[in-house]
Formats: sequence, C-alpha cells, structure tokens
Amino acid sequence: MYLKMVREANPWWSYDKWEDRDKNLADYNALRIRWIPKWINDVSLKPFSLNFVLGLRQVGKTTGLKLLIKKLVESVEPENVVYIDCEVFPDFAALREAIVEYLEAIKFEETKFLFLDEVTSLEEWWKAVKYLIDMGRLENCVLTVTGSSSLKVRRDVEMFPGRTGYGSVVEVMPLNFQEFVRIHGVRNYKLEYDRVLELFKRYLKVGGFPLTINGYSSNHVLNALVGEFIRHGKSLEIAKETFSSLISKIPSALSFRAVAQNTSGHSYKTVQEYLEFFRDLFILDFAYLKQGDRIMYRRERKVFFRDPLLLEVFSAWSNTSYLHSALIEGIVQEHLYRRYGRVFYYRNSYEIDCVVDELKVEVKAGKPHRRYPRGVTVLDEEDIPRFLIELFA
Repeated sequence: MYLKMVREANPWWSYDKWEDRDKNLADYNALRIRWIPKWINDVSLKPFSLNFVLGLRQVGKTTGLKLLIKKLVESVEPENVVYIDCEVFPDFAALREAIVEYLEAIKFEETKFLFLDEVTSLEEWWKAVKYLIDMGRLENCVLTVTGSSSLKVRRDVEMFPGRTGYGSVVEVMPLNFQEFVRIHGVRNYKLEYDRVLELFKRYLKVGGFPLTINGYSSNHVLNALVGEFIRHGKSLEIAKETFSSLISKIPSALSFRAVAQNTSGHSYKTVQEYLEFFRDLFILDFAYLKQGDRIMYRRERKVFFRDPLLLEVFSAWSNTSYLHSALIEGIVQEHLYRRYGRVFYYRNSYEIDCVVDELKVEVKAGKPHRRYPRGVTVLDEEDIPRFLIELFA
C-alpha cells in the first residue's frame, strides 16, 4: 500500500544520477555557500543502531541526511538504504506498515539503513519503532530518527531504554564561528585577521543557519520556531512577553521572578515553564552561578541565546531592543557550552561572565576599565573572534 510512495522518495533505487531528482540535494547544490556538515560522521552505521538526530529547525538536518545517504549508496546496494518522510503518513500504524512492507520487499541479507525523517509529525510515532525492535524485525538494521527539538521536549528518546544498540544522540546546531570562517574560505585566520573581523560582524547578523548565510530572509527560522510554540500548545502572547522581558534584561543574571515582573501578570512559574520550553527547543540555555565546587541552581542564572540570529529574530518579534553586550557575551557562552558541554558564571566581590573548569573569561563590549584577578582572560570585541576560533582549533 505504501511502498510506491516510499519508492518515489528514494530516487537512488531507480536512477544513476539521482541527485537532481532529490529536492533537498538540488536545493543544496544551488546554494552559493555550502558545506558537508560534520555531524553526519557522528551517526552510527553499525547494526543494530538506533540514532536520534535532534536540533533546531532550519539547521539542515534533512539535507545532512541526504548527504549521508549519498555517501552510503556509493558503497552499499542502493535498495538497502531507505528514506521515509514521516509527514506523509496519517498515523504511527501507517508508518509501521510502510517499514514492514519495505523490509519484506528487500530480501538482501546485508545491513539495511532506515532514515525516518520528521517523526515528531506523528503522534506516538515511537510505538511503531518500539514494536519492530521488540519483534526482532530490525536486528540487522541501522535506524536513524530525526525530528525537530520536539523529540527533546516530549522526552521521546527516553521511550527506548536498552533498545538503542550502538546508536547515538546527535545534536545539530547552527555553525559556530570557527566553522563560519572556514566555509568562507579563510585558511589561516592569523594572516587574514582583518577579514575575520569583517566576518564576525556578519556572523552577528546572520548566525550559523544555512539559508541566512546564503542571503535568505530570517523569516523562515522565526516562522518554524513559532510553529513549534503553536504545535505544543503555547500561548504566543505569553511567549512574546517572556522574550520581551528577558531580552530587556540580559546579560544580567536573572531569576524567573525578575522576568515575570515585566509581563502582564504572568506568574514566575509560567515564565519558568516557558523559558525551560525554549531551552528544550535549543533557542536558549542557562549559565548557572558556580561558587567553588557548588553549582547554585536556585540562584539567578545568566540566559544566553544559542545563536546570534535567534537573539536578533526574537528581539524583532517581541519588539524589544537588546544590549550589544548581551549579544557578544552570549556568543562566548554558547561557544564554551558547545566546547565543554557546560558553562557557568562566578560572582563575589566581582563577577566573571564565563567559567568552565579552570578557564575564566570576562567579555567586554569595549575596552576593560578595571583589573581582574590573575588567571581571568578578558576579551574585548577584537579579541573575541580569535578566542572563538582557537577554542575549536
């Protein structure tokens, strides 16, 4: 019943030069600036694997999958690789039927590579996959599931305890600045630092999203994320007020109550719920206060956006201006978070913006006007691009 529809989405089964028939790869090849994302190398290809690919919308997850498929079909039978767009199925039962039809039609003994894209478009999609795993139908398979960050919001990954095999969880984010510089052809940043400074100004505006890097409007990013708010039953009015209050206060450390005070009467519990929801969508994250070895989870936290474009679009959406210091401090916090998986701040008689292990970094929008203790790296705006590049060298 569904096999014909699946076959039409897998042109590599029928054509030698199939890339032009695939819309994602055709659009990718039409871009002026393009790259092969490094995250596709983190997807396990060893059976049995259940991989999860999570991340912001509009960061190129589907295109990355197609580039991985292109690489795969060069070394395995094309029919052993199947891409299934879950948005075309009415429910999880139909998805399960389509997978079973495919497995019964392809009798090769070799490993099968199944890519289920946008699974979060189906309610309880995990029931289809969990059933097939428990029935032993996927033992010689590599299954890769992608979706919006809803996978994280709904904790769908946690539905598979002990069932992921060699699989991994891959988070896909917009390009960091080091990657941004590389795709623009800079090979030795020390010799071309004047160009790096110009690229940093551009990065502040367009961020690391593929389409905005190529000159497209940022509306596609905003619309996709607002669609997530609606899909999860969030009030756009409360979301907008929360962003407005937050953006007017960062980069200062904040309590949920402080953010709630500038809304039209919403409780701090509601604001907390929305901020944690935005966090699960990879829009923003928190840097907690750290004193010695203690992490002060109940104290004020610094909030930073996961990409400079996100601060830009939600500033416009909420009609609220942000401080330039919030933009550049957030970029440093995000890069440290990506590099180390955590970032904190310190406050006593003085404050340090970013603390990770022994690394202490203070970010200044202008030249620093005070002295900091030994061991604190103080970055002014011209230092930041070099610091971000060397962080991932």
